[in-house]
Amino acid sequence: MSDLALAQNHAFQLARTLMVPVTLFRSGGELGVLPSSELEDGEVDPILEFEPFDYGPAH
Repeated sequence: MSDLALAQNHAFQLARTLMVPVTLFRSGGELGVLPSSELEDGEVDPILEFEPFDYGPAH
């Protein structure tokens, strides 16, 4: 599994756990995840945003 695939999986799981949108981003060659509300435009290079309510109920 690639680093990006692993990061996507963890970001999705974090969004579902916190039930808030999270953004997977790249900064300085590293991958990171933060709640989308904590990021400002131009601060990082966003890759994907995970919206927990777009995937239906968790159960």
